[in-house]
Amino acid sequence: MRCWGLTDRGAVRNENQDSFIIEKVLDVNGDEVCVCVVCDGMGGAKAGDVASSIAAQAFINHVKEGLRSGQPRRELIGNAVSFANESVLLKARESEEYSGMGTTIVAGIADNKNAVIVNIGDSRCYHVNKSGIRQVTKDHSLVEDMIDRGEILREEAWKHPNKNLITRVLGTDLGTRFDIFEVELARKDCLLFCTDGLSNIVNPQELLFEIIHGGQIETAAARMMKIALGRNAPDNVTVVVLAE
Repeated sequence: MRCWGLTDRGAVRNENQDSFIIEKVLDVNGDEVCVCVVCDGMGGAKAGDVASSIAAQAFINHVKEGLRSGQPRRELIGNAVSFANESVLLKARESEEYSGMGTTIVAGIADNKNAVIVNIGDSRCYHVNKSGIRQVTKDHSLVEDMIDRGEILREEAWKHPNKNLITRVLGTDLGTRFDIFEVELARKDCLLFCTDGLSNIVNPQELLFEIIHGGQIETAAARMMKIALGRNAPDNVTVVVLAE
């Protein structure tokens, strides 16, 4: 897998509370695996960027160890999120400054044929190919719950005033639940991981165009970032692209 990532504080925020890490790791069989994680932190002062950076690094470290020991990937990715959750909780207990901090997380373990994806919150993963774009993850948000209950249509969610209210966060509770997804990958398939700073202002069809038709895949992340910043991105923006 080839991989690219970018993050920017956006046009409004004074600091960037997003974090991302991409690493290529050799598993127990000596095969190359791409591991990526994207986090969108929240909390007062600089607590948000502390939460996101701790969670991202803890997740990556745990996955790398598990891949080298041959742990099954679905089990491994769940354990890695739990480890990241505990790591943020421990840091939050160190001082009042970090109390209550948390972060979203979306992450993946991928090779050329399969990917295992995990998420908490509203940072997303999309599966993209010439047939279209599909959101793999499901937002843990108030608006998503309203869609499930039939209170609003998905088409209305785009501009709903409460679209940024999330219902699950990593780092605030030992019992935080996460969702795991498995994706089969074919030749030239891509995975897009992003924070809501991108998905809230660049719609899926625009993302699809940039990845499939906008130019070389190597520059797709930069093109999507340019669109977000060109629309005066009100939030931090993080984009990660994995491609076969």
